[in-house]
Order: sequence, then C-alpha cells, then structure tokens
Amino acid sequence: MTERLYYTDAYCTSFSACVTEQVVWDGGPAVVLDRTAFYPASGGQPADQGALGGVAVVDVQVREDEAVVHILESPLPETGKEVEGEIDWTRRFDHMQQHTGQHILSAAFERLLDVDTVGFHLGADVSTIDLNVPRLALDIVTSVEGLVNQVIWENRPVTTRFVSSDELASLSLRRPPAVDGPVRIVEVSDFDVNPCGGTHVARTGEIGLIRIARLDYRGDETRVEFLCGGRALSDYRAKSAVVNQLATRLTVGYWELDQAVERLQGEAKQLRTDLRRTRKGLLKVEAAEFFEAAAPRGAYRVVQRVLEGRDPGELRALAQELVGRFEVAVLLASVGERTNLCFACSRGVDLDMAALLQEACARLGGKGGGQSYLAQGSAPAADLARIDAVISDLI
Repeated sequence: MTERLYYTDAYCTSFSACVTEQVVWDGGPAVVLDRTAFYPASGGQPADQGALGGVAVVDVQVREDEAVVHILESPLPETGKEVEGEIDWTRRFDHMQQHTGQHILSAAFERLLDVDTVGFHLGADVSTIDLNVPRLALDIVTSVEGLVNQVIWENRPVTTRFVSSDELASLSLRRPPAVDGPVRIVEVSDFDVNPCGGTHVARTGEIGLIRIARLDYRGDETRVEFLCGGRALSDYRAKSAVVNQLATRLTVGYWELDQAVERLQGEAKQLRTDLRRTRKGLLKVEAAEFFEAAAPRGAYRVVQRVLEGRDPGELRALAQELVGRFEVAVLLASVGERTNLCFACSRGVDLDMAALLQEACARLGGKGGGQSYLAQGSAPAADLARIDAVISDLI
C-alpha cells in the first residue's frame, strides 16, 4: 500500500518518494511510489495533476491492491530511484473548495429539507449533487444557499481523522461509510460529520462563496449544479460583464434591463406583425407583375421565374398567390446555398406539376415531390442561366 500524505495534510504540494514499481496503465507508462501527495480519482473527485521528477502526471488511480498508480506523460528512471513530486496547487485547491462546499451543501439540504444526497460529481466547470427529491421550491433553494454561505463566513474549522468502528457507532453521520475498518471522518464544526477520503480546506472561510447555479429535474431526483470559491467568482465576473455590456448598449441601468428587454420584445412583435402585412401586400404586387409579364398558353399563362435568396416558404406563398388569383402555371426557382423549386398550377390547368418537378430535379441533381397542382423540391446550387434553361424547357 502507498502512504497517502494528503490524508493528513491536504496542503502538501511537494514531497520526496521512492519509485517501488514501474507499470503500464492503459498502454502508457506509470509508477507506484512508497508515499504520495497525489490524490487519486475517487468518490466523485477527480485526480490531482502535477509532476514527478519533472515528468507530467496526467492521472492518478487506485489499483485493486490499494497501490496508488501515477500515470505519466513519459517514463521515469528505473525502480528504486527517489523522485520529487509537485502537485498542481491551483487544481488541488479548487477541488478542496468544491468538495468541502459539497459537504456543507448536502448537510444544509438535509437540515432544511430532510433530503439525502445520493450522488456527487466534481466537474471541470461545475459540480453537482443529486438529491432524492423530485422537485425543489425556489424559496427553499434560496434558504439553503443562505445557510451554506453563513457557515462559510463563520469560518468554522474543518477537521479530518480516522476513527475505529467503536467510535464510529457513537457519531451522528450524515451517511454511513462505504468501507470497512478504520474510517476517515471529515467534520465541519457543529454542522456536518461525514465519512470521506477526499481533500478539504482547513476552515470554511477558504471556500469563499457557494452559489447554486441550476436545478435539473430527473424523475424522482433533482440534480443541483453549484459553484464554489474561484469558480463562483469567475461566474460572477462573466455574468457581470454581460449585464454591463447589455446595459451600455441599451443605455439603461442594469436594474432596468428587464423592462428594457420587455419593451424590445413588444417592439419586435409589432415589427413582425407589420412585416408580415407588408410582405403580403408586396406579394400581391409581385404576383400581378409576374402574371402581366407571363407568356399566354391558350386559356392560361405560364409564369417562369428564377429568383435569388428566396426560401421554400416564400416561393410557395408566391406560387399560391398566383394560382389563387389567376389562371396560370407557375414554375419558380430560387438560387442560394441550394436551388429551391416550387411548381404550381390553377385547378383548371391540365398539367402535372409533380411530374414536371421530378423532371427538373433529375436534370439538376435534386429531389422533391408533391401533388399534380403543387410540388416542391431542391437541388444543389447552380448558376441562374442553367436553372432558367431547365425550367424554360419544361413547358
């Protein structure tokens, strides 16, 4: 077994150790040491990173025999050599803040709501706990957030110790231990007692702040996303920057942003209504112009047009306006990222527009379908002259 220095000193960032074994882990070089300050991934907390003898440690895992395996970027010297270890302190302290914050948050939910934490994950950006409750009222969440930050600002001691099974029975644990034998206890003074093998701060004040960021309802459970310490500060800075930028652009105070957005939404809704009305009017004018310029074909006229930048919906609306008002056959195309096609005819016109569309699509390398009086399709983008030649040759 490897002596785990982080059990007694989470603030240990450098140490000396002897390489006791060279191994291969997932195809890469790795070593086992007689002692280590590197925390291995377990209990929802990711592994430490850093360096051994100047070689990057990319992961740390626990083997079945309880040996701590350090996965390396490149091999170390032979077994038996002493190496110097350096912990990535920024990563370690961040994990200490998040993990200790999780203990306080889970204890607060238990105190105020009598709900249990059934899962914990310390992620790279946010951390989560899963609670055995399907929904949470927002006022309760606010109360929980207030309680945990009160505990932080009181700067309570956080202590760790190993206890025997006899002493364990006398403790009021938030959850039972998952291991046999001596159990490591993490205690937040007068607030939480919990078995845990992770790294933690020495006093709650080092967490700085806990912020509940998001609730995700998952059947019978609720996932709570939270941020502690430096992560909460980074989140505040990012959101504050966005708020200030928006307030500057809208020339209002940040406290007036909700009213400004509501006003803009109302204006945008009215503009969309006006735009629809204007487009409908323009559509009638455009349809009349196309009909007047169309070539007569017996009892009806043929409208053949290649337009630019019209989406399928716009082509369809224009075609329907034409066939609804006039006795016509309509062959419309629009060039953009793709070639959009819409063929239509009035009910009295004896043409199969679906068949004509299939012919056009075959020649342009596209596909589509519809009914004898209205069909739509698309093809790869092509130049206007080629598309115009294809649809002009159909009737």
